[in-house]
Amino acid sequence: MTAPAPMRRMLPLLSAAQIADLKPQLADVVEYRKSGLSLNDIVGCPLECGYCVRHLFDNFQMKTPRRLVNDEAAVEALVNHQFFRPHKTPIQLYNRATDPMLPVVKPHLFTKLQMLDERGLTNHVLIITRWRVGADDCAVLNSFKNLRLTVLVTHSGIDDERIEPVDSNIAAESLRTLYEHADRYRTVLYWRPIVPGLNDSDEHIERARELSQHAHATVFTGLFFRQEIAAYYESHGMPMPYQGTARRKIMPEQAEQRLLDAFEGSRLPGGPPWGTVFRKTSCGVAYAHGEADYNGHYGVRELCDICPPEQIARCKKAWVKPDLTIVEREARALGAVGDVEVNDRAIVVEGLDEPPRYYLQHGFGYQCHAREHPHLYRQHGRAPIGWEAENGTDLA
Repeated sequence: MTAPAPMRRMLPLLSAAQIADLKPQLADVVEYRKSGLSLNDIVGCPLECGYCVRHLFDNFQMKTPRRLVNDEAAVEALVNHQFFRPHKTPIQLYNRATDPMLPVVKPHLFTKLQMLDERGLTNHVLIITRWRVGADDCAVLNSFKNLRLTVLVTHSGIDDERIEPVDSNIAAESLRTLYEHADRYRTVLYWRPIVPGLNDSDEHIERARELSQHAHATVFTGLFFRQEIAAYYESHGMPMPYQGTARRKIMPEQAEQRLLDAFEGSRLPGGPPWGTVFRKTSCGVAYAHGEADYNGHYGVRELCDICPPEQIARCKKAWVKPDLTIVEREARALGAVGDVEVNDRAIVVEGLDEPPRYYLQHGFGYQCHAREHPHLYRQHGRAPIGWEAENGTDLA
């Protein structure tokens, strides 16, 4: 095995008093997100992307990465988490409060990957970066024998330095390097955030289409635009991308159709209509590894209309409607109230926060939705901004 890069110096640990000053969500090193159980024991990032979710944690001004706990304690917190299932639960590393490929963070990333791999775990592990990745890094990533590892390279093409100071060419070069050297891991072009009028011109779309040839899959998504991020935009004189904010990502219908039309118009002879482009992260990751989607998106059938036929066949074969009695028993144990439903699209529950819903979703390989936040037809769990009707298209 190629050893992780030696640490010139381990990142300093925040003191107990400093951790107490953080928002509780940021101080919690493990969080369950839709694409996996997320480990974030390092906080602080110098990249200053204006739309970063760190605004939500009042942490955007912390530019120098610092550790909350040591590497061993972080891994123990992950594998002993109440929602962790060996070989099943998807894992994300450093996707909330820093970039995993920053020079001072990367050695800690590689150490954790080695710790997890040496346990014999075969879980999906997702690493999301927009920073530099070299051939030496690829050698380390290829060295892990058990983990199903995916590196997702965020590339937006946004050239307004007030919004995104980091040159997108850095991510583009990292993507090419990762794809060229990929053996045991897979790499995905994470084309995001797409914002109409900012980075959805014909030139931007063609750039993404070209980059998609250097990835095992491409995933596109819109802007996560909460009130805290809008306040930052306003205070820094940035152009407001939308009149309102939303709890879900904003991806207008017409913007999606423009990019799909461009990809369809450039498809290879005999290839799938839209190439290997996906609306959901887990769909792209699963395709890159030749597996069915672990989030069970096949139930939301209109999501699949752009997927390659072979991927639709994989997901159809693996997608099994779970037994209501078993689902209800597990949901009640997690605190569900009201009716528990299993329909032909998803499990529907009340009274469960996102973490227990994701636990059910990954356990059954079947979508799990909150009744109070319905996923509307064709809107794909996105914000209503930019769709014909505020309530989406009628399912009937």
